Amino acid sequence: MPSIFSHAIFATVVGRALTRAQVPVRFWVLTALCSMLPDADVAGFAFGIRYGSLFGHRGITHSILFALLVGVAIGIFAFRSSRVGLSTTALIIYFTLVTLSHPLLDMMTDGGSGVALFAPFSAERYFLPWRPIEVSPIGMRFFSQRGLEVIESEIVWVWLPALVLLLAAWLYRKLQRSLRRG
Repeated sequence: MPSIFSHAIFATVVGRALTRAQVPVRFWVLTALCSMLPDADVAGFAFGIRYGSLFGHRGITHSILFALLVGVAIGIFAFRSSRVGLSTTALIIYFTLVTLSHPLLDMMTDGGSGVALFAPFSAERYFLPWRPIEVSPIGMRFFSQRGLEVIESEIVWVWLPALVLLLAAWLYRKLQRSLRRG
């Protein structure tokens, strides 16, 4: 998996590129949390849940169904009483995609057992054909030389592409404004 830092950075930067509306800070906090949420499954190790189990790491919490359920819950319940400039449907789609960004990034790593993207309907685990991101150590092992190597890999393969997308969105919007004026 990429580190939880990179999941949050990627989702927040891409979210900023896609979101024109002024949104409350809670929107960005939930963006970061939803992007990291699938890794809550690592707590299962403390309870003896095996890695390859449906409830193990990269299991059901890394599935499309889980992302959809999280997106629906956040889209419906987190913004009921406040205006964010986005419809409930747009919020559901956004938070589903933010949560789904996590397993998709995990599928680009060079280690682990793959992602149960279609759980609970299939236990098969998947990787993407192109896997340039170094897999992150779990837990305190992250704070080591290996963790630094992972962050270097993530800067190249996660952070920089997200920043390029943000810059492209900014340039596109600037061009649109100048064409409307001109």
